[in-house]
Amino acid sequence: MNKLSEKIQKLVGTGLLTALVIVIYLLTMGLTIGPFNITFALIPIVVGAALYGWSAGTWLGLVFGAMVLFTGGGNAFLVINAPGTIATVLVKGAAAGAVSGLVYKALEKKNRWAATICAAAAAPIVNTGIFLIGCLLFFMGTINEWAAGAGFENAGVYMISAFVGVNFLVELGTNLVLSSAIVRILDVVKKPSAPKTAG
Repeated sequence: MNKLSEKIQKLVGTGLLTALVIVIYLLTMGLTIGPFNITFALIPIVVGAALYGWSAGTWLGLVFGAMVLFTGGGNAFLVINAPGTIATVLVKGAAAGAVSGLVYKALEKKNRWAATICAAAAAPIVNTGIFLIGCLLFFMGTINEWAAGAGFENAGVYMISAFVGVNFLVELGTNLVLSSAIVRILDVVKKPSAPKTAG
């Protein structure tokens, strides 16, 4: 019965966090620096990954990736290579959630604060890292043209300054600053119920 209760709790909790990822993404999708949105939706992904494991983190990351595609966040790349864009956006979201969950699980028993901070940092690092790998695999011809048009001799420098830059730093900083809030959320949700007393 306890396992059934845990499964129901995980299902309900993941459902609520799924809705939260969607709502946060929609509310913040207008916050941009340069051509890309600043992604606050990574925060509920980290919470879900820490609470319910890497599989829940993967799902929440996929939902985030789907929102990016459905709201036009990948349009600049879709016209260049649609399959490459879809793969990159979905994989980077899913991997961000999965890695966050794995990092948290690996460190939780040693130090919960360190586990939370590292999981919170892992999400934007993985998200951005896979985005850059996707750029290298699918879009370098066009990115070289964009870099030359913007006066950059090196496409790599252009990618870091135009695609990553302040966005990544804001996402990383936000996740780290909110790590303490994430820990408190985990405390509340994971707090064991008080044993029932007779009488």
